Amino acid sequence: MKKNLLISLSILMGISAYSQNLDSLLTVARSTKNDSVKIRMYNKIAFGYIFNDTDKALKVLKEGKESAKAAGFNFGLTELVNTHGIYMDVTGKSDSAAYYFEKALMMSRDFGFKNIESMCINNLGMFNWNRGNYNEALDYFFQSLKMDEAQQSEKSTSTSLNNIGLIYQEMNLNEKALEYHKKALKVREKYKLENEQIASHNNIGINLKDLGRIDEAILSYKKGLALAKKLDNRIEYYKILDNLANAYYDKGNKDLALETYLEALKKKENYNGDERGMLSTYNNIATLYNEKSLPKIAKHYAEEGFNLVKKYPEIELVSADLYLTLAESNYMLGNYDQARQQKRTYIKLKDSIFSEKNAQKIADLEVKYETEKKEKEILIQRAELAEQDLVIQKRNYQLYGLALLTLILGLVGFLFYNQQKLKNHQLQKENELKDALIKIETQNKLQEQRLRISRDLHDNIGAQLTFIISSIDNLKYGFDIKDENLTHKLETISDFTSGTIYELRDTIWAMNKSEITFEDLQTRISNYIDKAHLYDANIQFSFNVDSSVDTSKTFTSVEGMNIHRVIQEAIHNSLKYAEASQIKVEVYKEVSNLVFKIYDNGKGFDLASVKRGNGLTNMEKRIANIGGEIQINTKENQGTQIIVIV
Repeated sequence: MKKNLLISLSILMGISAYSQNLDSLLTVARSTKNDSVKIRMYNKIAFGYIFNDTDKALKVLKEGKESAKAAGFNFGLTELVNTHGIYMDVTGKSDSAAYYFEKALMMSRDFGFKNIESMCINNLGMFNWNRGNYNEALDYFFQSLKMDEAQQSEKSTSTSLNNIGLIYQEMNLNEKALEYHKKALKVREKYKLENEQIASHNNIGINLKDLGRIDEAILSYKKGLALAKKLDNRIEYYKILDNLANAYYDKGNKDLALETYLEALKKKENYNGDERGMLSTYNNIATLYNEKSLPKIAKHYAEEGFNLVKKYPEIELVSADLYLTLAESNYMLGNYDQARQQKRTYIKLKDSIFSEKNAQKIADLEVKYETEKKEKEILIQRAELAEQDLVIQKRNYQLYGLALLTLILGLVGFLFYNQQKLKNHQLQKENELKDALIKIETQNKLQEQRLRISRDLHDNIGAQLTFIISSIDNLKYGFDIKDENLTHKLETISDFTSGTIYELRDTIWAMNKSEITFEDLQTRISNYIDKAHLYDANIQFSFNVDSSVDTSKTFTSVEGMNIHRVIQEAIHNSLKYAEASQIKVEVYKEVSNLVFKIYDNGKGFDLASVKRGNGLTNMEKRIANIGGEIQINTKENQGTQIIVIV
C-alpha cells in the first residue's frame, strides 16, 4: 500500500491543555496584570486553539500581538509572530506561513532570541519540505539542530531530530529515519511533551511498517491515536488513522483497512486542518477499490484527490502515486490513452523528486554536519593533550632548576594561586547563573501554581459561599420566621459569608501577583473606604497620601496583602466599636520608612484592660511577619490611632 503522500506541519511547542480548559485559561490571561505573563499565556492558548478551533486561534493571536506591541514586550511579540506562521501553515496558507516565519526569524536575530531563532529556522525547513524543496528543508533542520546543541537545549532538539528523520523517511532510508524518530521520542517523553509524542509515534509506525514490522507499527499507531484523542489533537488523529489503515492493508485485512480510511475522511465539525493531508487518504481508498475491481468508485476518489492538487498546486510533486492509481483505474475501464499519459506523469514526478543528484546533495549535508562535530571533538582532544604536555613541562623545569628551587617554587605557587583564583571566579559565575536559572524556573512554576489555586478558589469555594448566601436568603424569604434570634443568626451568617467572599477575592488578587505596586494597594484601600462609607453614610472618611511617598514602590504579595488586611481591620473596628464621626487614613514617609496611620475620633478604650480579641492579635502578627512595626494608641473618649511602619 502506498504510504502517506504529504506530511503537513508537525512543529509543536509543548502545550498540553485540553480544549475545554482553553476558554478558562483565556479568561485568566485577560485578567492578568503582569504583561509578560499575560502575553506568554496568549501565545500558548493560541497554539492550543490552532488544533481544534482555528477561528479562536486567529482572534487570540491578534489580541496577543496588540498587547505585546502596547507593552513593548519584544520576546512575546516574536513568539506570537512565529505561532501565527504555524497557524497559516496548519490552515493551508503556505505563502503567508513563509512570510510570518521569515519575519519572526528576522525579529529573533535583531533582538538576540536564540531559542526562537532556532524554532523559526526549523519552521522554514518545514515550509520548504511541504513544497517539495527537500535539500533546503534538510539544510534548515541541521542548522536548527546545531543551534540547539550549541545552547545545550536538549528539549528543543526533539523537533529537529524528528524532522531529519522525516526527510530520511521520504528517501526510504527507514532504518536511518527510525533512529532519528526514536531519539526525538526519547527527548519528548523525558520532558513530557505529549503533543509532540503523537507525531513521533506516528512516524515510528510509518517506518516500522515500511520495514515489514507490521504488528509493532500498529501498536505505535494506537499509542499515538490514544494521545491524540486525549489531547483533542484532531489533525494528528486523522493523520494516524490513515496510516493505521495502511498497516491493516499490509497485514492483509483489506476490509478493516478500507473501513479505517473512510473513517479518516469523516472529519468533525469545526475541523479546519490542512486539507492537503487528505491526498494520501483519497489515493489509498482508490487503490483499494481498484483491488476490489470497482474502478469507477476508485476513479471517483482519485479525482477527489486531484481536486486537492488543483486547489494546492504546490503539492503536485507529492501526488505521483495518485497518477499511478488513476492510471490503473483507466486501464481497468479501457481508457488506455489516459492511463498511459498518467503513468508517464507518475514516472516524471518520481524522477524529479528522487534523482541521484538530490540524494547526493542530501547525503553531503549530513556529512558536512558530522564533519563539524568530529572537528570539534578533535579540538577538545588537542586541548587535553596540550594540558598534559604543560604538566610534563612543569615537572621537567623542576628537575632542571634544582639550583633555583626557591625561586621556581615561589613562581609556581604564584601561578597556581592565580589559576585557582580564576577557576573559583569562573565556578562562582557558573553557580550564580545556575541559581538565576533555577530561580526563574521556580518563579514560573509558582506563578502557574498560583493561577491554578486562585482559579480553584474562585470557581469552587467562591461558588459554594455564594450558594450559602442564596440558601440563607431563601430561608428568610421562603419561610415566615418569627423568631428574632433565629433571624439575627441567619443575617449574621449571611454577613459573615459575604465578608469571606470579599476576603477570598482579595486573597486571589494577591496570589495572582508576584509583586504589588503602591498604586494597586492605594486603589484597594480606596475601594474599601468607599464600601465602608456605604455601610454608614454619617461617618466622614478621608484618605490622604503625602507627596513625599514614592508611588513607584512595590511590595511582595505577602507584604501588600498583610498591610491591606491590617488597614481593613482597623477601619472595620472603628465602624463597629468606636461610634466615631470621622475615620481617616494617612500615608507618609518617615526617614526611610513608609507609615500608614488609621485614626478615628471615637470613644476609644483602655488598652490595658480591654479584652483582646483575634482582631488586634492578628494585626500585630501580620505586621510582625513582614518585619514591620505596629503601634496602637488609644484612651477612653480620645479616639484610637493605629500606626503601621514598614
